[in-house]
Amino acid sequence: MIIMKERIDELVDILNEANYNYHVLDNPTITDQEFDKFLRELFILEEKFAEYVRDDSPTHRVGGVVLDEFQKVTHAIPMMSLGNVFNEEEIRSFDSRIRKEGYQPQYVCELKIDGLSVSLHYEKGKLITAATRGDGTVGEDITHNVKTIKTVPLTLKEPIDIEVRGEIYMAKETLRKLNEERAKKNQPLLQNCRNAAAGSIRQLDSKIAASRKLDCWIYHLPNPEDYGIKTHYEALKYMKDLGFKTNPNNLLVTDIEGVLSYISHKGEDRPTLSYDIDGVVIKVNNIEEQRKLGFTAHHPKWATAYKFPAEEVLTKLKDIIFTVGRTGQITPNAVLEPVIVAGSTISRATLHNEDYVLAKELKIGDIVSIHKAGDVIPEVGEVKKERRTGEEKDFEMIRTCPMCGNFIHKKEGQVDYYCLNPHCPARKIEGLCHFVSRKAMNIDGLGDRIIEDFYNMGYIKDISDIYRLGHYRDELTSLEGYGDKSIDNLLTAIENSKTNSLERLLFGLGIPNVGEKTSKMLSIHYETLDHLMNAEFDELNSIPDIGEIIAKSIIDFFSLEKNQTLIQELKDLQLNMTYTGPKIKNNDNFYNKTFVITGTLTKYTRDEVESKIELLGGKTSSSVSGKTTAVIVGENPGSKYEKALKLNIPVWNEEELEEKFG
Repeated sequence: MIIMKERIDELVDILNEANYNYHVLDNPTITDQEFDKFLRELFILEEKFAEYVRDDSPTHRVGGVVLDEFQKVTHAIPMMSLGNVFNEEEIRSFDSRIRKEGYQPQYVCELKIDGLSVSLHYEKGKLITAATRGDGTVGEDITHNVKTIKTVPLTLKEPIDIEVRGEIYMAKETLRKLNEERAKKNQPLLQNCRNAAAGSIRQLDSKIAASRKLDCWIYHLPNPEDYGIKTHYEALKYMKDLGFKTNPNNLLVTDIEGVLSYISHKGEDRPTLSYDIDGVVIKVNNIEEQRKLGFTAHHPKWATAYKFPAEEVLTKLKDIIFTVGRTGQITPNAVLEPVIVAGSTISRATLHNEDYVLAKELKIGDIVSIHKAGDVIPEVGEVKKERRTGEEKDFEMIRTCPMCGNFIHKKEGQVDYYCLNPHCPARKIEGLCHFVSRKAMNIDGLGDRIIEDFYNMGYIKDISDIYRLGHYRDELTSLEGYGDKSIDNLLTAIENSKTNSLERLLFGLGIPNVGEKTSKMLSIHYETLDHLMNAEFDELNSIPDIGEIIAKSIIDFFSLEKNQTLIQELKDLQLNMTYTGPKIKNNDNFYNKTFVITGTLTKYTRDEVESKIELLGGKTSSSVSGKTTAVIVGENPGSKYEKALKLNIPVWNEEELEEKFG
């Protein structure tokens, strides 16, 4: 028996060393045939002598663990995201802010890998837990899948306790081969490396993750001082010496000119890399300087991410079709020849309204440029008129609703057409999708496709039906694609949404002209839905930022018998009708006053300032006017600052803002 244990230990050490040399150092020390022979021998021995199986055995990397669900993991040190910069001016502004603090920083430049963030915890050199970023405070335990990634060491070269962080990704060639195999099996293709990596790592069956051949770069040590490390560059070397795979493109530069040069070169190299990147991460090298610069609530002040410009490609505008939104708004949409833009296959893009299409002079059959606005939303750029053949067709706005056939109308002074039929199926489905959306009732598991399916099957025809889905549990679990667990999770999410604060319910009801911010303001002001429903027109109109249009929308909505019936049904179903969020505090510096924020803030994010102003009874605007109380300026403020000076509007810097906050 002792001999068998010694042989198992020997094989584990041989194979782990070979894995490290091959995957991390790119320096194979044994042949593939030898590796396979040793691995087969280890499998056989571990099956016979299970009591000698080691935690760091390479056999764990083939998967086999199947979970019922992911467990939650709380990060001892929060996993913050990075602030973004998009051009040279903003990069220099980042450098200027640091130099104004009295530092002469060196920077470490790193490629921004397009993958999935991961935290790895080791105790006495053994991998104990791997977790996703999650919301930065709580992530999901993905240890069973991370163990299948061959570049993640199961045992370190030193028996220490440590946490490191990095990015899990899929190589371009891996994705290509994977899609070749999926095409042969008539399976849907994976769209891009990032989605493929994220989808693979969140499989409950680790065999699936193992088959996807994921990889991992390590780039961050959260507590370097505990190991006597004084710079980030030293931390990268230390982690590499422990057995982690660090990116060879990391570079230490002495100033911001070195950063700009690195960005320029890596932008040119981007197409030749074996993996996807979407930018460059810039970090202050000195750990003590990092500590003194500190953090905002969301990101470190000593690091930022430069995002590459959105990729633009050409494709054909095959058709223009029309969709109906929850308010009845008719929207033209471009049907495109499928094209890959920034890693995603794009076949549709919104064209907003009739005026937008006419302004761009679009014709069906045109060759158009497509890019991703903010690297997310596909957008039609310009028409390549020189590519026209004469066979293109002029755009014509429809006159009837594409779903119900009723005539559509455009109100005077507006650009959008509307279907006014309250029973139009498209409006009902869109309204239901809006109600369950993230910013409204936030019901996880009720996506647009499921809402449409349940509507067509007759389970959900109205908002109140969502809260009666439990009556059909047995029927739902028998549907193809829906199991006991998925339906139970959905019903739990629906039940939990009943306790949401009033502003979510109010926004979810879809009252015309009442958006997310207005819903919150009304909820804070009236506290209960009954108080709002009983409000008079003049009372609503007197509230700052409500005005006649919104006041009339609210009165009209709650005066309809069908909406009164819906509210009563939701009450009977025990939905919360009260505002439970933070209350407005009386602060004369902000109450009933308007503020404009401009420039780059260093102590707060823009969202933090806007939220704080709202809770003190004020509001924010995007433009400076005679009604502006003060303009809050960060670095490089621009034209809004100049306009404030011309209009003699008070200007507050961040220190003055803090004083006003009290």
